Formats: sequence, C-alpha cells, structure tokens
Amino acid sequence: MKIVKKILIALLLVLVIAQFFSPDKNTGDTKDLTAFLEETKPNEEVKAILKNTCFDCHSSNTVYPWYSKITPVNYWMAEHVEDGKKHLNFSKWADYSIKRKDHKFEELIEEVEEKEMPLPSYTWSHTEADLSPEQIEAVVAWAKKVRMGYALQSIPQK
Repeated sequence: MKIVKKILIALLLVLVIAQFFSPDKNTGDTKDLTAFLEETKPNEEVKAILKNTCFDCHSSNTVYPWYSKITPVNYWMAEHVEDGKKHLNFSKWADYSIKRKDHKFEELIEEVEEKEMPLPSYTWSHTEADLSPEQIEAVVAWAKKVRMGYALQSIPQK
C-alpha cells in the first residue's frame, strides 16, 4: 500500500508543477478576419454562426474558457486549435489563392452538411455551436453563393 501512496503523491506533485507551464495562447486581433469577412460578405446571422462555431479553432483569435488554464487541458486545446488552423485559417484568407479558397469552401459545405463540423468535442462545451438545421442551411447557402463568385473569377477573360 505504501508504493501506491508514493505513486499517487508523485503524480499529484507532477500535476501541480505542470500547472506552471502552458502552451502559447492563440490570441490575435479580430482585424485578422477582415479580409475573409469583406471578401465573403456573410450576413449577420452567418457571421454570428461563424463566430460561435468556427473562429475559435480556425483563426488567430481564440476565446478561451476558464478550464483552458488547467494542464493538460490547455495542451489538448492548443493541439486542436493548431490542427484546425492547419486545415483552414480564416486569419490567413488573403494568402490563399482563388482555387484554394474555392476548395476550402467546398470542404466547409461538406463538413457542415455532414455535421462533421463543428466537432462534437467543441459543441459539448459550447452548446451555442451545435447547429440547428436552419443554421446549417444558412451557412451552406452562403458558402455556395461565395463559391459561385470564385467560379466566376476563375473564368479566363477574353
């Protein structure tokens, strides 16, 4: 029994020390989203949906909940945000080519329609991000409209 007690004390000590270390926060400026918002022109409903469901993991501007200060949760969240930004980063929208933007919107439509995004692990703690059928329809309609604009831009000029 003494060995179990020593192991538990050691684990507790490691957990306490780990609280003094944390990953860098993903805190940018909301101005980073300007290029994306101006180019894609979401209406107020879609803009609110994007803010509540996408921007935390897919931009340089994450709003962190209270539990993000707890190690190891903070490392898990940092990994999720980095992975999300690797796939789609609205803050880097101006750096994407028209072809890449169109492809990202194609993926966005597919992920939202199939309810793959937002992730269940995100909606579990952010209930406002659990999209209703009407919200999904609004996002998909907006995204398809944006894609039509990109298709027109891709047509070679005579």
